[in-house]
Amino acid sequence: MSSSFEFTRENQKKFQEILKRYPTKRAAMLPALHMAQAQHGFIPPEAEEYIAGLLDVPIVDVREVLSFYSLFTQTAKGKHHIKVCGSLSCWLRGSGEVREYLLEKLGVDEGEMTEDGKFSWETVPDCLGACELAPMLQVDDYFEGCLTREKIDKIVKERT
Repeated sequence: MSSSFEFTRENQKKFQEILKRYPTKRAAMLPALHMAQAQHGFIPPEAEEYIAGLLDVPIVDVREVLSFYSLFTQTAKGKHHIKVCGSLSCWLRGSGEVREYLLEKLGVDEGEMTEDGKFSWETVPDCLGACELAPMLQVDDYFEGCLTREKIDKIVKERT
């Protein structure tokens, strides 16, 4: 199978610099995956194969890492990806209503992308780390808590 994914010239140079920091190629897997995701928006199967080749590891090793870490995604996401905290604290404080409102507001199911490609959303099982602000969400690198319909409207409006 030939790979149609390749690092940009700039990322190829960065990758070579990253390799110098590790005793083995395999040890550079996380930074390589981060670069692939930053470059492409997600990690397609072609990138898995490409990285396995660069690191001289079986593709199953790359897939094991991808399936373990929730910070990597293997499907296309919207320009703005919303993560709703699924922890017990957020659930008790209304994250179910937040999910229902996102479905209504964005018009797409969890894990899907809006037609214009601007938004996607999901519930993450891991705590987002601000239980005192439950229910909360993360959109891109921004965190918002004590959510209401009005706050969600504002978050979406600011990104359209």
